[in-house]
Amino acid sequence: MEDIVVESLLSGNREAQIEAAIELSNLTRKQRQKMSEKEIIPPLLSMLQSQDCITTEVALSALLSLAFGSERNKVRIVKSGAVPMLLEILQSETKMVILELAMAFLLILSSCNKNKVKMASTMLVQLLVGLIGLDRLTIRAKVDGIATLQNLSTLHQIVPLVIASGAPYALLQVINVCDKASELADKAAALLENIISHSPESISSISGAIGVLVEAIEEGSAQCKEHAVGILLCICSYDRETNRGMILREGVMPGLLQVSVDGTRRAKEMARELLLLLRDCSGYVIKNKQSKIEIVEQIMREIDQEGERIPGTMLKLVEEMISKLST
Repeated sequence: MEDIVVESLLSGNREAQIEAAIELSNLTRKQRQKMSEKEIIPPLLSMLQSQDCITTEVALSALLSLAFGSERNKVRIVKSGAVPMLLEILQSETKMVILELAMAFLLILSSCNKNKVKMASTMLVQLLVGLIGLDRLTIRAKVDGIATLQNLSTLHQIVPLVIASGAPYALLQVINVCDKASELADKAAALLENIISHSPESISSISGAIGVLVEAIEEGSAQCKEHAVGILLCICSYDRETNRGMILREGVMPGLLQVSVDGTRRAKEMARELLLLLRDCSGYVIKNKQSKIEIVEQIMREIDQEGERIPGTMLKLVEEMISKLST
């Protein structure tokens, strides 16, 4: 069976290639890996340039099956020129199933470290940043697009390109309009925290950015809240004098106090650190864990210099937070 599939793909006959591509996707992983040694990647890539949707779809599915679980095939496919073809599909294709397959394919290819620099050297980053905010893309396609950017951003030298392509603004827009408890919000917030850790100033000038993050802390999933707190902590640590007041004026305290009590372990630690940054702690010296607890206890019982008060439910949260800090 494998020999027939290979012969059909290499034959140049389009109908035979379509049938072979379908059959390839149905073979076992071991069979596919064996066949990938027989130069079947170039004809499959040539099928991506077809104007026929069925041809493009079956070729994408077959290439996905070859790339899945094989670092060698991922490298082969990228070296064979797949990325420019995928960019063309993303720019011109209107059929959603093909767009989703193309996004999934890019995600798999970007998971290979050897591919990242080559992929980023194309217009891929700029295109993905532009696409993730478009209404025409499905949530699945947007999640995969953001995950691809996250994969590429694990190489520090690529992060400046991601930032320069407008990713901070695009990701904030995604978080702002989507369900903040969704996987899409989680992925967008995770990538945003990653790139902001390299360039805190890149978000400070974006109008409404802090308000979006405060809403994410209030309405997001546990992971989304964690990333949002991490971003605010990063920008406040970077320039406390400028950003402290802006963060407080957006009403961060209720959500931040809640996270400090029942967030993830990392979120609670960052929330408590941010609480200290948001208050005027210049007169305190933290020497050990106990003194830090005492500082939080004192700070939370004072009226903030910004005029914020802590009545009712918020006071209970403060007390609970202090109680948990003390255990």
